[in-house]
Amino acid sequence: MLDNFRLKNLSLIVFDLDGTLLNDKGEITNNTKILITKLREKGVRFSFASGRLHSALVKYANELNLATPLISLDGSLIKSIDNKQVVFESPIPIRYVKKAVKLCEQTLSNYALCHGDAIYYTDNNSIIPELLEKYGAIYKEVHSLNEYLDNTLEIVVAGDQKSNIKFIENKMTFPSSFGLTTSYYKSHIYGGLYYLEVRKNGSSKGDGLKKLCKHLGMTWKNAAVVGDWYNDRSLFETKALKIAMANAVPEIIKKADYVTKNDNNNEGVAEFLEQVLLAK
Repeated sequence: MLDNFRLKNLSLIVFDLDGTLLNDKGEITNNTKILITKLREKGVRFSFASGRLHSALVKYANELNLATPLISLDGSLIKSIDNKQVVFESPIPIRYVKKAVKLCEQTLSNYALCHGDAIYYTDNNSIIPELLEKYGAIYKEVHSLNEYLDNTLEIVVAGDQKSNIKFIENKMTFPSSFGLTTSYYKSHIYGGLYYLEVRKNGSSKGDGLKKLCKHLGMTWKNAAVVGDWYNDRSLFETKALKIAMANAVPEIIKKADYVTKNDNNNEGVAEFLEQVLLAK
């Protein structure tokens, strides 16, 4: 059971989107929308922490009438919904962007550069929009990536050659590279496909939550996080109240303070929000 006192004192709830707030049709249920409205009237703030680009989050934030800055690209960017305020951004040093591009071209790996507004790729990597699980992103094919090396928040590599992906990861981490963090994982939906995401150190969903709390002038104990997938790991390593969906992977369930009885297709988020509303 959840601690009623802690629920009563929650002032920020941060959702992962895919597999959590959204059902498998990419929808937020009406019941969840109603509960969020009622809780917002009681002073609770809401935000997202997602691997999606900022531009791919705005639609859902507006659907819920949110006003709190959003954590995107797994913590590389924290930005207001109206795009007028950047709370935090962490571009990768250009020398490392160039290094990653060179490694990808040497190994014939598909890659793209993620900015806050779009994902940029060239004709040589034209399959990128079909491979990436960056839902709702704007993809832009450009003649050359030279103009887009600056302000790169994430480098993403995708392919079915696991050894090549691991080779690139090795070259982009200490001691071959400094100040970077990498995420290597198997595709959620495509069998035999592997991904590598490279970001600057200090860029994770958990780091993003810490920065957002500081920006809002609040502490961890007044925040809750809700997630389901491996890239939510850093959120579930914080001191926030940790809520795992019934459909979450075992690693997230193990770290959770509470696991919903229902999954993302059966009002799992609403189940938790109802408990928060009752405590208020």
